[in-house]
Amino acid sequence: MDLDSLRSARIAGTGRYLPEKRLTNQDVEKMVDTNDEWIRQRTGIMERRIAAPEQATSDLAHEAARIAIADAGLEPKDIDQIIVATVTADTVFPSTACRLQFSLGCREIPAFDLGAACSGFIYALAIARTGIAAGSFDNVLVIGAETLSRIVDYEDRGTCILFGDGAGAAVLSVAGDGEPGIIDTHFAADGSGADLMILPGGGSRIPASHEMVNQRLQYIRMEGRSVYRQAISKIVMLVEESLKRCHLTRDDIDLIIPHQMNARIIQSAADRLNIPMEKLFVNIDRYGNTSAATIPIAIDEAKREGRLKKGDLVCLVTFGGGMTWASALLRW
Repeated sequence: MDLDSLRSARIAGTGRYLPEKRLTNQDVEKMVDTNDEWIRQRTGIMERRIAAPEQATSDLAHEAARIAIADAGLEPKDIDQIIVATVTADTVFPSTACRLQFSLGCREIPAFDLGAACSGFIYALAIARTGIAAGSFDNVLVIGAETLSRIVDYEDRGTCILFGDGAGAAVLSVAGDGEPGIIDTHFAADGSGADLMILPGGGSRIPASHEMVNQRLQYIRMEGRSVYRQAISKIVMLVEESLKRCHLTRDDIDLIIPHQMNARIIQSAADRLNIPMEKLFVNIDRYGNTSAATIPIAIDEAKREGRLKKGDLVCLVTFGGGMTWASALLRW
């Protein structure tokens, strides 16, 4: 392929959807042995959103996608591909993306789910960028959507305080000559840490059964300390290497949008990078960790709050189960 013929991709539209129900720290106090001060000091979280009983992941994704498509000045018929990053699909199959293609009224286009846990959205962003660069697609709908409340053990105070539900979406389109867009993407994984953050039951290794449910294997399990240490080092590494590849410095960054895993992780990474917290966007206090949805939710919120300005250099960075990690550098 002629490299000179490759096209650039830009984020043309964004959207987010958060369920109405709020689960505050005071609510969590009634479920497990914890308290508001303990949760805030260790995670920075004050509340999370919880999907209504009748809402599935595709319902949350639909609302975010509808807003993003309109924000891009497009209609569902203009979308060429749909990628949904999620670990809480409506069903094992068919994919949430297929349900979304139908509910939005899109044409018969490629639609698939991507499972990379908290790194899923940037994984999907990188794949969509490649398709646009090659000329295969003009407008790709990329979504991170989760209903983590369905797989959280509300008897485990180590995990139930962390997670919430939500969806964020972005439409990637072809960038015109001289138009700002995505500069760099990187994503990778190390399966040796797969068991550090895992949903043990319900798959082919431990199929659904009464015994599985009795052992509560249908819920998230996490080795918090190991994940904490790896997350900080990987976030620092991702930012530094992304800047190095693009021949830029930390001073060039206008805003970092990190995965909203834990406020202490974000603060520690910022300290190691010697970047002031004013240059990082944080909303974990209001939504908790929404896995693949955190980055697109934060992008949309930052944009609508005026934190993203034309020409800004923005770094997206994330770390998640797998273990997986990813980054993206873009000019807004």
